[in-house]
Amino acid sequence: MKKKFKLASLAASVLLMGVSTFSSADTIKIALAGPVTGPAAQYGEMLLNGANLAIENINKAGGVNGSMLEGVVYDDACDPKQAVAVANKIVNDEIQFVVGHLCSSSTQPASDIYEDEGVLMVTPASTSPAITEAGHQMVFRTIGLDSLQGPKAANYVTNSVKPKSIAIIHDKQQYGEGLASSVKATLESQGSNIVMFEGITVGDKDFSSLIAKMQKAKVDFVYYGGYHAELGLILRQASEKGLKAQFMGPEGVANDGLTAVAGDSA
Repeated sequence: MKKKFKLASLAASVLLMGVSTFSSADTIKIALAGPVTGPAAQYGEMLLNGANLAIENINKAGGVNGSMLEGVVYDDACDPKQAVAVANKIVNDEIQFVVGHLCSSSTQPASDIYEDEGVLMVTPASTSPAITEAGHQMVFRTIGLDSLQGPKAANYVTNSVKPKSIAIIHDKQQYGEGLASSVKATLESQGSNIVMFEGITVGDKDFSSLIAKMQKAKVDFVYYGGYHAELGLILRQASEKGLKAQFMGPEGVANDGLTAVAGDSA
């Protein structure tokens, strides 16, 4: 997850390239918008650390046109409704620059508000193609797209893993389902045997019925689109119930929180 930290630093630096209208007496406020609370808070911490490091380094170098930068934290909890409230608060606070948001499902509605209000936004983490397909002029990102990551993952599955029966599970969110759909499309074009494409609900704790369904379908490989909290539980319960399958997921599951939830099953 060091990559997310670096991308947050890059996002803050890129964003400041657009700053040219402040006098040396001004303090330039940068909104840092992401999940401070909720299941994705670990990623939010990385975003904040990276952005704050960039701000610190820029200030040490003399700021921007002599103006110092100040990061202001806003918590969207990776919740779309809360993200809209956060975006409106940022506008009302008259902040013109945003590093964030993190989850695609939060970034999408927030970006519409920033575009309408002339607020410059750079997301270091949102991978849904829909965010930039909207054609907004004030919205940028420093990370790749699900439409690129999905085929890469599928190619690895086809060429290296070569499973017999594949289940694709997602969390019904813009990031997770979008990525899972991209993987599915490529696997289907390659003739892979996909026996399940199913969504779960974020926050669910019991996946026994899902695991039983995978066992019945003799699934030997699972691709999961989403974040670590639910995948950790699925891994642990799958191990307990004797499901013999390999699991694969995106960068959204790659952190210490996964092993904390899944234990030795990760």
